[in-house]
Amino acid sequence: MKKIFCPTDFTVASHAAFQHALSLTLAHRGHLIIMHVPTDAHDTHGFPGVRNQLINWCLLEEGSSEDGLSHLGIDAEKVVGRTGDPVDIVLHYLDHKPVDLVVLSTHQREGRSRWLGRAIAEPLARGSHAMTLFLPHGLGGFVSPENGSLNLKRILIPVSRQPSPQPAVTAAIELLKTCGVFGATITLLYVGDSSDMPAVDTTTHYSVHGMTQEVRSGEPVEKILEVAEEIDADLVVMSTAGHHGFLDALRGSTTERVLRKLSCPLLAVPMNKKEEC
Repeated sequence: MKKIFCPTDFTVASHAAFQHALSLTLAHRGHLIIMHVPTDAHDTHGFPGVRNQLINWCLLEEGSSEDGLSHLGIDAEKVVGRTGDPVDIVLHYLDHKPVDLVVLSTHQREGRSRWLGRAIAEPLARGSHAMTLFLPHGLGGFVSPENGSLNLKRILIPVSRQPSPQPAVTAAIELLKTCGVFGATITLLYVGDSSDMPAVDTTTHYSVHGMTQEVRSGEPVEKILEVAEEIDADLVVMSTAGHHGFLDALRGSTTERVLRKLSCPLLAVPMNKKEEC
């Protein structure tokens, strides 16, 4: 996750996404790209301030020079796209400048946002081919707005035979490791007959408090929401794979149920071509 991308529409919801993107950029000592697509010539509200946020988090001193970011091991850039369809413009940018992680709010149409009156998050995630962190609108997330610290104690990973859950498991462990989070609990959820649960490599040399398996019967989306609430999950991590993946399979009202009713962020991890085969 060396290149982290955060589209913004200057709402409170997208500011929370910015805080998560910045915190993860710090953890990965990476490069943060913040992009805004104006809807008209009067769309001139300012970008979220990277240095100001770091000062508020007591990571930079007031009046520090531009070198302050490099001392923290990160850099940042702000990009203004041309006026138009945010999805098309953002995806065009990402086609030419691929990133490792996209961080965005699932409800970027509220407040003063004049972005299109349709879903923005889902098509961006499908088209970017990068890991995508969705932040449910108004529910905070796992990054403290006060100091930028991360709270990742309970992670839920739904598993299925296709796509393979292994990329999600690997990504979750690497995220904990890079962010320096020790003692987290990972719950693997399978909806179906326990005898059909796919094998997952759960061996890790990193300090995870436990990796437990939960088997439920019923409708998968409902069970994901149910278990996430039961364990008070800080993050749900899911593998995706082309047109057979989570984001493509769960459209319309089902996507809304998952992404907008989920009480915590969701990290979608795309499989590479080798893994899909």
